[in-house]
Amino acid sequence: MLSKIPPIIGVSPNIQSIKELIAHVADTGLNVVISGESGVGKEIVAQNLYHSSPRAGKPFVKINCAALPEGLLESELFGYEPGAFTGAGRRKKGKFELAHGGVLLLDEIGDMSLPLQAKLLHVLQGGSFSPLGSEREVKADTWVIASTNHELDKDIVSGNFREDLYYRLNIIKIQITPLRTRPEDISPLIDYYLKIYTSELNRKNSLKLDDDIRKMLSAYHWPGNVRELQNILKRMLVLGNCEQIVQELTANACTFDDPAAVSANQDKAPNLINPFGIGPVDFSDLSALSLKKVKKEVFDKVEKEVITYVLQQTGWNRSKASGILKISYKTLLYKIEDLNISQPNGNDRKD
Repeated sequence: MLSKIPPIIGVSPNIQSIKELIAHVADTGLNVVISGESGVGKEIVAQNLYHSSPRAGKPFVKINCAALPEGLLESELFGYEPGAFTGAGRRKKGKFELAHGGVLLLDEIGDMSLPLQAKLLHVLQGGSFSPLGSEREVKADTWVIASTNHELDKDIVSGNFREDLYYRLNIIKIQITPLRTRPEDISPLIDYYLKIYTSELNRKNSLKLDDDIRKMLSAYHWPGNVRELQNILKRMLVLGNCEQIVQELTANACTFDDPAAVSANQDKAPNLINPFGIGPVDFSDLSALSLKKVKKEVFDKVEKEVITYVLQQTGWNRSKASGILKISYKTLLYKIEDLNISQPNGNDRKD
């Protein structure tokens, strides 16, 4: 169980609405999906739901669905009996059983394989499950909260997420917006975490950040969200050279508040190049500067490079490649087709 309630820090409309929603739904036990980019604080919201519910004081169990391969994730969720598989020498309780009476947080639910999604749906519908290698039924009195950085509705369209599971989980939806969209939360977050880290890092005096530094931090786009801010503050506390750290942080930032200024300074515009050889962004065409579009194109190219490299290293054995990439076999097949990845001789192995 969690002994301390982690506060949700912020004054933005998004944060205020999340706090209000928690107060309304925490005592209902309805399944919740918390969505948002990595680093926005999805687990903190889940912990606040737990602490505000009648289940506070009972187990709070978390499992990261993206960190474990399918077979291991299944045994971790449902447990197993001795002899259920090679190496299963004793009975082990699964996360569902360990979370009985409390909360089970399924972190990064969007990365769960389709076969395992079907088993999860069965548990949510029937309220019971059987451990691996057993015929006995175990009751699952567990409040399920799921979190994801995926857009699950799009995953449904692409065939990577079950629609029936989505509607079973997504009774209450909590959307945490990126930190870059709520700059008014930067200063409260700075004050809170500086106080925490001053103690944790054994600093004698708390760090004072002047208004100029705070304004620069508020203007930064924070691709790593709150987690990135936390790391920057720790670095400042340890090294002390705040201005230099902020200058390094914002050196490659580019704002587009004034299109005329962008046009007048095209020669000074940064070339956004990544390690996989993706070419620079064309700043002469403002209509092509949709961040959503640029992000998708970059992600697709990076994914294609990484998947192609792993397939080459495994001799185009897609089963091995999916294990290395920590995605399901079916997801890998979808990405190979979607990204138009093909082996030169066309004889990729499927085993």
